[in-house]
Amino acid sequence: MKDAVGWHVDVEFQEDSKRTRAAALVRLPDGSELRSHGYSSRHPSDGNQPRVGEEIAAARALNDLKEQLLTKAHDEIDGASGRTSYPIER
Repeated sequence: MKDAVGWHVDVEFQEDSKRTRAAALVRLPDGSELRSHGYSSRHPSDGNQPRVGEEIAAARALNDLKEQLLTKAHDEIDGASGRTSYPIER
């Protein structure tokens, strides 16, 4: 049986009264790092709910990480097989 592998994703936030920025980072076992950003903006008529802004900004940053991981995996499949493979379903 192979050893279990775990990944840790770090997400940090910067906020002001109108906007939240999330920065996400994942370090992969092959030594590579993927970074992404996500943003959310508060409409002036919305109440001040920083957690909601963080959730939206983090979801957008993690969605970008998802796309990067799919692209990386797809490129590795192509590199190992020597041919162009079908796109990975998103």
